[in-house]
Amino acid sequence: MDHQRVIRDVTVHLPMASSTPEACRWTVTALSRHTPATISVLLAAHDRLRCVAATGAWQVFATVPARTGIVGRVYDTGSPAAVPDVSVDPDYLPVRPDVTAELCVPVLDPTGRAIGVLDLQWSEPVALEPWRETAQRVADRLGARIAALGGPPEESRSEKLLRHAAALSAAPTEADVSGVTACAAREVSALSTAVLLLAGQLGPSPTTPSDLEIRIRAELTEAGPAALDRMVDRAHRYGAGYTLGETGHLPTEDYRPLIRAGVRTLVAVPVGPPEVGGVLLVADERALRPDPTTVSLMELLAGQAWTSVDRLRTLARLREQASSDPLTGLRHTGPFGQRIATATPGRTALLAIDVDGFKTVNDTYGHQAGDRVLVGLARALEGALRHGDELYRIGGDEFVAVIEVSRPEEAVRIAERLTEAARRVGRTISVGVALPRPGETPDRTLRRADQALYAVKRQGRDGVHLSAA
Repeated sequence: MDHQRVIRDVTVHLPMASSTPEACRWTVTALSRHTPATISVLLAAHDRLRCVAATGAWQVFATVPARTGIVGRVYDTGSPAAVPDVSVDPDYLPVRPDVTAELCVPVLDPTGRAIGVLDLQWSEPVALEPWRETAQRVADRLGARIAALGGPPEESRSEKLLRHAAALSAAPTEADVSGVTACAAREVSALSTAVLLLAGQLGPSPTTPSDLEIRIRAELTEAGPAALDRMVDRAHRYGAGYTLGETGHLPTEDYRPLIRAGVRTLVAVPVGPPEVGGVLLVADERALRPDPTTVSLMELLAGQAWTSVDRLRTLARLREQASSDPLTGLRHTGPFGQRIATATPGRTALLAIDVDGFKTVNDTYGHQAGDRVLVGLARALEGALRHGDELYRIGGDEFVAVIEVSRPEEAVRIAERLTEAARRVGRTISVGVALPRPGETPDRTLRRADQALYAVKRQGRDGVHLSAA
């Protein structure tokens, strides 16, 4: 192999490239004339390596996370890697099933910073050392030409939107969705400010909002909910809208607060369904001219944002349903077990509550009547508890209240308030009270509360009994 000829071949063609992708393609093509290797050039694009040119494979990876594979390792360290046996390298990314050896060298800019990699993979015996020097010299020439052409190609707007869509799908809260959406809208549209309105509420502000965003938020807050509702209604009634960047035209009345804030360019896109959704406002204080493609991308972003919000709300409903009694709405055994596991000895009182004569109600009037009794009693007991006290339904007619007190007598007084609340709705209850002892398990405390409850039952029901300390 005449390695000097390889370098000359690349050197002759590179100056004719008029763009970075063209320079990468010509480099790959020139190398492919001298070796049967699978060849690719990957350049940095945000947090990934993007394949700009490749040959010799049925399928290549379009992008690779910046620290993934041998290519990611070389890009991260800036040092070449010659791997004579890819089967023993855990970082190898399979491109062809018959590959045996891989050579990867960094593509550097004139300052020595890695901007990508040149990668070659062989499926037949090859002397890697001579190719290491050749590949690096080729990569150096490619890096210099890329720098002369202005550097690696920027992310396209579609690529930016795809990156942010991945972040939206992983957002853990609606506030995070709002933040990611605003950031994506600014990057993709090239406008300076974005604000998401959902259910009549402004999404959270970023850590360092622009001056325009500060003014927009102040004007929208002063304008009040009715003005926000009009903006949302307009977007859902008529669809997405945008300014043409032309002066001398009066703004729509609904957008007066934005004009007062200094907005001269605006894209307004509906988000979600009209009754529970909102609007994405993307703005700038310069008089610009957004194109229809920008608006379409904002509509795609708004759709992805709503999908993420709807997912979070669905998960919240499912968690609530999983932790709540469907009849009374009270939390039940799962959350109760978590709560009593944190009980403080001598301060957290458990009140075991049983409805007196409930079986007779079911047997005499039916289960629907019994359900009505339980719902009415649950509301009465909740109303008698203090703020911060918690009431759980743990069985058919069995409830437990978990309260924080300073003395056992305080727990007894609250239990007596519960019995009085039950009487006011025409029922009676028996209540057993127990406070955790040091070193006592929550289950044991609950058993003592149950024993105290049955002591009330034995004494004639409709009362309170405190378990011995």
